[in-house]
Amino acid sequence: MYFSHRQQARLLPWSDPGGKSCYLIGDGNGPVSRLADEVEAVQLAMGAALLGHARALLDDRRVSNRELRFLAERLAEALRDVLRVAESRGIGAVPPVEGRGDGPGQGPGG
Repeated sequence: MYFSHRQQARLLPWSDPGGKSCYLIGDGNGPVSRLADEVEAVQLAMGAALLGHARALLDDRRVSNRELRFLAERLAEALRDVLRVAESRGIGAVPPVEGRGDGPGQGPGG
């Protein structure tokens, strides 16, 4: 398959219903590219906000195991999203990890 020097495959910040990665071919200026940029920005902002909440929760000695488990699940989701953004931006390919959680229902609206 031939792509011009301006067109590259971009890893999108969501998966298909079967859990497979979605890619976009283009110059990065179309509506799907802009949507992906917005989704990535939201994911990064949510991860940063979650980190602040995590620190506060971990500093509280009265926190329950249930609350810690909930926090760990949200942190794992945020880390998955950040690693996907890093991979999409070419910062480094992330090796596949079983249970990484980038399957169905893990992307926008899912």
